[in-house]
Amino acid sequence: MRNGYEDLVSALISADQHAGHEFDTVPYFEGCLPLEEMARRGQETLRFGPLKPVGLPDPRTEREPHAVLQLRMEDASGQMWRIPEQRRIFRMIPGLSDAEFYRYGSVHRNTYLNTPASLTAYLAARDDERLLFAGQLVGVEGYTESLATGLLAGINLARLLEGSAPIVPPPETMLGALLCYVHGADPGRFQPMNANFGLLSPLATQVRDKRKRKQLLADRALGAMRDFATQAAVVAA
Repeated sequence: MRNGYEDLVSALISADQHAGHEFDTVPYFEGCLPLEEMARRGQETLRFGPLKPVGLPDPRTEREPHAVLQLRMEDASGQMWRIPEQRRIFRMIPGLSDAEFYRYGSVHRNTYLNTPASLTAYLAARDDERLLFAGQLVGVEGYTESLATGLLAGINLARLLEGSAPIVPPPETMLGALLCYVHGADPGRFQPMNANFGLLSPLATQVRDKRKRKQLLADRALGAMRDFATQAAVVAA
């Protein structure tokens, strides 16, 4: 119901919130905003974000609702479902009026370096080539991205210890493109980033079909990574 959605947005905006210390006032990561912050950005922000109803018709009417809250199961028996806010507000949502809340949500804080201003292209300190960084600390967002930068840090440290030059995957690969972003972004506006096709350079020929374009980008990236791995192995040998 539209009225129920609007009441929820109003409640999120007017709810009591913790006021942190001045040193806690840091910019939010735009890719992972608190629900209250999204509500403050406009009446329709949530409805076009985490409460987006597209593709989720009501099975009783076959019509798309005004907004949808999706819960994630947290235990094997299906008794615990995750939601990110407090009891009073979320009990306004149809179906949750009598829900029992096992724990309340909280915002986690990621601490990360200003990588463009402080690290090299292969994520080492500028004054110590053997001091390498990886993961969320360098401004990559996501488990796979953190793992990939960690693997690269290990490879480069091994190379440095044996007297070889550090390596960075080509920008046609997703890891290479991500490194280009975190190293080459504007230091004054640096924000964490996860892997996405928008980081990759365009294809030589324009392809309108989105699925085909992504497949071609992926194929190009795999080819570039194979060539890179082969060249790196030859240099190491």
